[in-house]
Amino acid sequence: MNGKEHIYRDYVRILREELVPAMGCTEPIAVAYAAARCRDILGAMPERCCLTVSGNLIKNVKSVIVPNTGGLKGLEASVAAGVVAGDAEAMLEVVAKITPEQQPKIKEYLDTHEIRVELANTEETFYLDLQMWAGEHTSRLLILGYHTNIVFTEKDGEILFRSGVSNGGESGLTDRSILNVQDIVQFAEEVDLEEVRDVLERQIAYNCAIADEGLQGQWGAQVGKTLMRLYDSNSPEIKARAYAAAGSDARMSGCNLPVVIVSGSGNQGMTASLPVVVFAREKKASQEELLRALVVSNLVTIHQKTGIGRLSAFCGAVSAGCGAAAGIAFLDGGRYREIAHTIVNALAVVSGITCDGAKPSCAAKIAAAVDAGILGYRLFQNGQQFYAGDGIVTKGVDHTIENVGRMARVGMRETDREILKIMIGQ
Repeated sequence: MNGKEHIYRDYVRILREELVPAMGCTEPIAVAYAAARCRDILGAMPERCCLTVSGNLIKNVKSVIVPNTGGLKGLEASVAAGVVAGDAEAMLEVVAKITPEQQPKIKEYLDTHEIRVELANTEETFYLDLQMWAGEHTSRLLILGYHTNIVFTEKDGEILFRSGVSNGGESGLTDRSILNVQDIVQFAEEVDLEEVRDVLERQIAYNCAIADEGLQGQWGAQVGKTLMRLYDSNSPEIKARAYAAAGSDARMSGCNLPVVIVSGSGNQGMTASLPVVVFAREKKASQEELLRALVVSNLVTIHQKTGIGRLSAFCGAVSAGCGAAAGIAFLDGGRYREIAHTIVNALAVVSGITCDGAKPSCAAKIAAAVDAGILGYRLFQNGQQFYAGDGIVTKGVDHTIENVGRMARVGMRETDREILKIMIGQ
């Protein structure tokens, strides 16, 4: 990227920051991580805990099973898992090494100790404040902005760490506002794959493994299996939808296989990657072609999510479905023009899907988002497109992405509040 060396370096860093492994839905796992870390700070098993979180965490933890807990759900279970058996050093794989012998102890702790959960009075979409007590000792930990971003720790009233971040800004991460579709395509063509091969190949291995499990096991609503059973299972379009949905089927229902996430979400990580893998296999593409297409799909997904935020009332599968379609277009030889129109066409179709929390039906939303992304690409291949002035579509793909971000981040703020009220019965 002549004259854009700083962009090249930042794009490599963004991929390495985003494509990290996690076991289970990332919000309950973030709570378990916080609990394990806060327990370590306390230096003892807490007698009681108080967790104060933003509404989006309540929304995304309520209905998913925490892996390796024997089927437990909810914020209290996430805290208990982290306290009793969590490995804080493993971060988003904090519950990965919980043994069958430890699982009853998690349930016992949950039943015999006070774990109070409160809704935070904050505009932050990702806010997690955890306090613990053991005898005369106390500990406290605060996470803001994203799942592992600890900005404050305290023991017995003494501040151990304060980051200086007073809001949910993604402190310590590379600036995502540098992303744009034209540079993403150029970067994908020119990147030295040895700089990102490990994270991309891990994404393929982990996400394909959990998709295979979703198609073979009895997980969730079996959206992936249903698609393969009722439709043409030889069609790459159906396979793409089914594989991405099957991964979510398993993950939302407590499967203990890890995934590689994108923008803090395993569902988005699977949606952005698995359809591209399916199409690459169908085309018998080389490993290099697949990896470069995954660079496109991941960065296009991250680009869209930058303006939306990690958590919102806007379903992140939409962004990832568009990202996957961009990667598929790249596999077919499409470059900026084809990819830009694919993204705009797809966003014109599915920008109204709301996020009402993590749960089994996420798999169906993923299938719909992948379908819309592929439709956006097929429309352009057949000479059709949506134009500036068609709703939120405007001239220029990056400007349309900005419009979606504004709608999701600002316009849907009250929608987010109402969704939460409905979910908790207010």
